[in-house]
Amino acid sequence: MQLKKIKSALAAGWYFMQGDEACAEGAIAAGCRYYAGYPITPASEIMVHMVHRLSEVGGVFIQMEDEIGSISSVIGASWAGAKAMTATSGPGISLMTEGIGYAVITETPCVIVDVQRAGPSTGQATRPAQGDMMQVKWGSHGDNEIIALSPWSVQEMYDLAIKAFNFAERFRIPAFVMADEAVGHLRETLVIREEVEICDRLKAPGLPPFGTEEPNGVPPMPSFGEGANLLVTGSTHDPWGFRKTADAAAQARLTERLIRKVKDFKPEIIETDPHLLEDAEIGVVAYGFTARAALQAVKSLRKEGIKAGLLRLVSIWPFAEEATAQLGKHCRVIFVPEMNRGQIAGELKKYTPIPVISLPKTNGEVIEPEEIVEGIRRNIP
Repeated sequence: MQLKKIKSALAAGWYFMQGDEACAEGAIAAGCRYYAGYPITPASEIMVHMVHRLSEVGGVFIQMEDEIGSISSVIGASWAGAKAMTATSGPGISLMTEGIGYAVITETPCVIVDVQRAGPSTGQATRPAQGDMMQVKWGSHGDNEIIALSPWSVQEMYDLAIKAFNFAERFRIPAFVMADEAVGHLRETLVIREEVEICDRLKAPGLPPFGTEEPNGVPPMPSFGEGANLLVTGSTHDPWGFRKTADAAAQARLTERLIRKVKDFKPEIIETDPHLLEDAEIGVVAYGFTARAALQAVKSLRKEGIKAGLLRLVSIWPFAEEATAQLGKHCRVIFVPEMNRGQIAGELKKYTPIPVISLPKTNGEVIEPEEIVEGIRRNIP
């Protein structure tokens, strides 16, 4: 990743800030200068914060009529040359799904923040959940790749927003920040450094914008107004954007490259955060706000003489296949607490032969450490 250092948008120092606000500040720091959105709890504070901050840094904010308009506007702004973002919750992601697929096939860099709430449908408007993990990966039809990151703190709401923009620009892909209500509305310390590292998209006039011989599979991306005579279509297309909907070879080349440009760089994208795993016999895999409770649960179990350890998933997609497989080699069982009915637990079962036990919770309340401890005690083989 070709990164450059720039001065932070905020003065360096310590701040006491809400997670949603920190996410907005991370976006500003990464160079986001366009935001389109529709108010929806528990993500509304991101939009409100962006209203004020974009006006201060020379950016543009537009409140759209709905989430369909929001993602469409963000895609258009990205093709106009802006780093662009929207934020929503589960019902909004449902409406954005077709647009997300369009962003994938047109290789449009953008960031989508999903501050998850209890569902299905409108569910509980401002209660925590983690029920959208599979939706963002598999919601759009056809084979595709996205990048999704899961913050567990206010600091990571800021840091991972920056990282999501860097991934989006580097790989020309929609990148997700998969927060949840508890992290979005959490208030705690945020440290702003003097500089941030950002990635800007590659421009190479005269080269095809949808095909490349480069091994990374990511073509340069011109903007409208730069004389590139751009054709941008959601249909199968050749390297210059011409529709090739009856061309089997064109379809094969396009889809293979869209997958490869992410999968070939999984070691650089995937991030995990291990805790107390050196001698662990009981593995716990968690992410987002639930991982905070899981870490406390692991420490409590250690005091009882139970050798438990936590593997926190910082990135969700692409999935940390190797890390979870390694966990299964020295643990005899893995527990997965999450605020859904076992979405990541089901994914984990693909990569390890040992028992994977789901500890789900879907009543609109966060998972407490004591619940994890009790669930593990009750199910230890």
